[in-house]
Amino acid sequence: MQRLKDQVAIVTGGAQGIGGATARRFAEEGARVLIADVDEAAAVANRDRIREAGGTAELLVTDVSKHDQVRAMVERAVELWGGLHLLVNNAYGGGRGQQGSAVEVSEEGWDHGMALLVKSMFLAVKYAAPHIQRAGGGAIVNIASVHGLLMAPGKLVYEAGKSAVIGLTKQMACDFGPVGIRVNCICPGHIVTERMARRWGDNAEGLQFFDQQYPLRRTGRPVDIANAVVFLCSDEASFITGHALVVDGGLTIQLQEDLGVHLAKYAQARPDLRFPY
Repeated sequence: MQRLKDQVAIVTGGAQGIGGATARRFAEEGARVLIADVDEAAAVANRDRIREAGGTAELLVTDVSKHDQVRAMVERAVELWGGLHLLVNNAYGGGRGQQGSAVEVSEEGWDHGMALLVKSMFLAVKYAAPHIQRAGGGAIVNIASVHGLLMAPGKLVYEAGKSAVIGLTKQMACDFGPVGIRVNCICPGHIVTERMARRWGDNAEGLQFFDQQYPLRRTGRPVDIANAVVFLCSDEASFITGHALVVDGGLTIQLQEDLGVHLAKYAQARPDLRFPY
């Protein structure tokens, strides 16, 4: 039985990676999906893949950091299918000036990063929530990260943004729960998307080193996150809101000193080990 039958969904960054897998899983579960992405070619390919599998999907080239484009995205979904039930805020593309500490990050890089990571979600919910309420309720899922729970050096913008996503999710759950809209977020670990697979290239041993950081001894796949999104949007999660669901293969449950010793021994036994960065 399709859990999202006849529901209308928007997936930002829905061309590939976590968003691409989510769009496909939504369609498999019976939803009509609007793929919103800046990469038109990849969005077309994912839309066609969904249609070939018997699903319903359209696309709209959208820069989620732009106010007018986010509003047009929501209006397009409603125009296509008469309403809106589900919103997945996933899009993020990085950019210049965002790497480093507070000393190193440029003001322009900070502003652009926050626009993509946080402002985009504020805008999407601003325009989507009234339509979801009119449809009788629904769900919003924001993609955060384990980087919103644990910090890494040299990643000020990303860590601050993903931390903000978790807070934004909890606050929105308080505002919109009374009108029938559940708001949750997901904190993925290392997910080997199409882009990350190219980055790893032929370095299978390097990826296996990353696998060792996970109690399940593997990194994540886009469908691992997509399955969690489907669950949070389904009636099975009807009493869950304001929750940050960690989907990380156990990465964040470990004592770091024990993990460090394990990884050191693993690397010592493999002197030719290469890393992508």
